[in-house]
Amino acid sequence: MSSANFKQTLVTSALPYANGEIHLGHLAGAYLPADIYVRYLRLRGREVLYICGSDEYGVPITLTAEKLGISPKELVDRNYASIKKSFGGFGMSFDNFSQTSREIHSETAQAFFTDLHSQGVFKQKTTEQFYSSSQNRFLADRYIEGTCPKCSSEEARGDQCEKCGSTLDPTELINPRSVLDNSPLELRETTHWFLPLADWQEKLEDFLGRHPEWKDNVLRYCNGWFADGLRDRAMTRDLNWGVPVPLADHDGKVMFVWFEAPIGYISATREWAAQKGEPEAWKNWWQNPDTRLVHFIGKDNIFFHALLFPAILMAHSEDYILPDNVPANEFLNLEGQKLSTSRGFAVWLPEYLEKFSADPLRYTLARNSPETRDMNFTWEGFLARNNNELGNNFGNLINRVFTFIHKYFEGQVPEWSEEMMTDLDRDALKEVAADLEKWAGHLEKFEVKAALEACFHAGQVGNRYFDESAPFKSRKTDLERCGHSLGVIIQILRQLCLMLSPVVPFGMEKLWGWLGMESDLWAGGWEEGNQIIPSGRQLGKQEILFPRFEQEAIQVEIDRLQEMLGE
Repeated sequence: MSSANFKQTLVTSALPYANGEIHLGHLAGAYLPADIYVRYLRLRGREVLYICGSDEYGVPITLTAEKLGISPKELVDRNYASIKKSFGGFGMSFDNFSQTSREIHSETAQAFFTDLHSQGVFKQKTTEQFYSSSQNRFLADRYIEGTCPKCSSEEARGDQCEKCGSTLDPTELINPRSVLDNSPLELRETTHWFLPLADWQEKLEDFLGRHPEWKDNVLRYCNGWFADGLRDRAMTRDLNWGVPVPLADHDGKVMFVWFEAPIGYISATREWAAQKGEPEAWKNWWQNPDTRLVHFIGKDNIFFHALLFPAILMAHSEDYILPDNVPANEFLNLEGQKLSTSRGFAVWLPEYLEKFSADPLRYTLARNSPETRDMNFTWEGFLARNNNELGNNFGNLINRVFTFIHKYFEGQVPEWSEEMMTDLDRDALKEVAADLEKWAGHLEKFEVKAALEACFHAGQVGNRYFDESAPFKSRKTDLERCGHSLGVIIQILRQLCLMLSPVVPFGMEKLWGWLGMESDLWAGGWEEGNQIIPSGRQLGKQEILFPRFEQEAIQVEIDRLQEMLGE
């Protein structure tokens, strides 16, 4: 469905894991597409709430904290602050960015667990799980690797095989070993609470059956799991860092991260409501059928957002809304290679922001969004997108128009009128209006790349019109015609500003101000942006919006990555 069919839209991005920094793969998958969509809704004047926060529990946090000689809480607080700062520099417009280590999250997750337990939803089982003698601990799924029983990949994880996409139980792996030190593992008995997903398969199949508009990759993965039959999944773990299980006979055990982490969307909304001084306001979002819930994720999280979390919400005794869409993106590769955080083969957001501005990266990733297949980021491509598209197609047009008006018309929108309109004028305005309509239609369906194609075409139309109307010639022979042409181009810039604003917000907020707009771009901008800018309006003085990058600056980044690859 379209967002217009709902009173309000609740948007979430997958919670980033607070064991390290954000890199380009994260941005392209779950964060930038969501921010573009949220900014689009705000631009249209629709009610939207954007929720996220850092995922802070699990074995990786404890291991890293041990190496650094600090507590897990100190580590996650440090990483949370860094991640939040990077997101701010990148232009992420969260309404609340929380932490799962906060008390409000523990309370919310424990209340969910208690509700399901009191209904008898969980099954208690004593099972054998892998134990690392070298580490003196049971290992979580992600710290167990082995050979996949379905596709024979030797790098399958204990919860999922990335090669074939199958969900797994660690005990299914052939030759299981510890990821931490490659040591063999032994099975030991332990007791846990399980969510019997098979009991919810029929409801989940019916739920997905009502959403044929979801992306093929999401439906394909879910149908694959349905074909195999959903199985019981443990919702508790033998760990010392996590949300404690609120049961007397489960002292020392914590909740499975994929039980409590998605509930973090709810706890972060509760926190947002409390900060507003309206502690019950979260219910208007999570328990209101007029709310559209949209989860932006990477494809590796499809199971947890399209099946597991909906099952948890269905099982709760109170009515919670279910996701109306889960637009999962594929992966982003780097210079033709798979991103590797262990080798440091990545472009980290804090390091990027020390050298470059946010808009060019937002634009490049959006143009290259991995919506239906894995895509590739290259520094050469980044250079071309900035210089040839942002700079030449958009920035140069904006600069030429403003420079001309300030030089020859005292910085005011020249006189232009319907009586002076030519076919050239009408055709250009008609083309750009059609592009704006296409752009909006694509964003309603989360099609960022196609939306930007429409926007880029509008920029080409604007440049073509400037060249063909030739105000640089008519100023010498017919100043009235020259002014009219510039007045028409200002209308094109107004619509270009709307289309570009969710993608390059820093630059377009400046352009919005230069155009003399009175409304806030993100609160009613659509209405004013679709109104004629009148003759005589005083325009602001422009600057270079998208400075060119030199090859030397990009080559430094290319050389750094090649050095990591040993080339």
